[in-house]
Amino acid sequence: MVEIRPTNDDNDLERWVAIHNVVIPDDAITAQNLRSWMDSARSYSRLLAFEDGELVAVASAVIEPGRPESIVSPLVPTESRRRGLGSALFDELVRWAGGQGCDALLTHVEVGDQESIGFAERRGFTEIGRELRVALDLTGELPEFEPPDGVELLTWAERPGLVKGIYEVYLEGAADIPGEEDSEILSFEDWLAYDMSGSGDRPEWTFLAVAGTDVVGYSKWSLTEAQPHTAHHDLTAVKRAWRGRGIAGSLKSRQLRWAKENGYTRAVTQNEERNTPIRRLNERFGYLPAGGRILLRRPR
Repeated sequence: MVEIRPTNDDNDLERWVAIHNVVIPDDAITAQNLRSWMDSARSYSRLLAFEDGELVAVASAVIEPGRPESIVSPLVPTESRRRGLGSALFDELVRWAGGQGCDALLTHVEVGDQESIGFAERRGFTEIGRELRVALDLTGELPEFEPPDGVELLTWAERPGLVKGIYEVYLEGAADIPGEEDSEILSFEDWLAYDMSGSGDRPEWTFLAVAGTDVVGYSKWSLTEAQPHTAHHDLTAVKRAWRGRGIAGSLKSRQLRWAKENGYTRAVTQNEERNTPIRRLNERFGYLPAGGRILLRRPR
């Protein structure tokens, strides 16, 4: 007999994370990461699925700041598939999203996971974009790129008063990301809470390019204790008027040196396949393909 219920306490969250990390090891997280994301979401649902009293699958639905849709993720380990668990969890997520007033659903599927792609397509999802994942080995020599004259590299921790300047870079950078044209640009408050203040975000992990008193670019890590040797890139953005001068490369170079000095052996990032400038930059650093994920959408 299958029982589905929401998470209720810290023990439930730990169990939810354990299943999540089995199904998506490349995106392994801690319960602290999960709590942080829950706190910054507009609304969310986390579900546990039990079979004869044993936890066998989990699921989530979340409405993020800046998105009108709900992102849904039924997560069923390989050995528990083809028993109706994914369908049961998905139906619960659809009902929840309807109660939140969502008119569309989004989901992510790993490239090459034909079983999950088929599951999504049979439920009316169609592909709307792809993110290509690349990884860099940090144990060897790293290329170094210096900023242009007049531009200084430092961390947000060194100049906390520059936060409004960082936000101005975000406004231009986020608006120019391929595939994000229909997404809402976050308010300063939502951006600060959702993008910059989570458990995986730190001012000392956020690198700024500053010209005089103006922030002209920034890049940041999103780190988790669940992956102590893998550093995940978050947004790298440069103001439009400053692009083409090597600022993004110098920021990434500074990031990678920091990661290596702090014991990380691998850097990972994923970018929308139409984002040609950042993909070319990653190629210059020697990042190699490491899979990716497909973004799918359907009306609720």
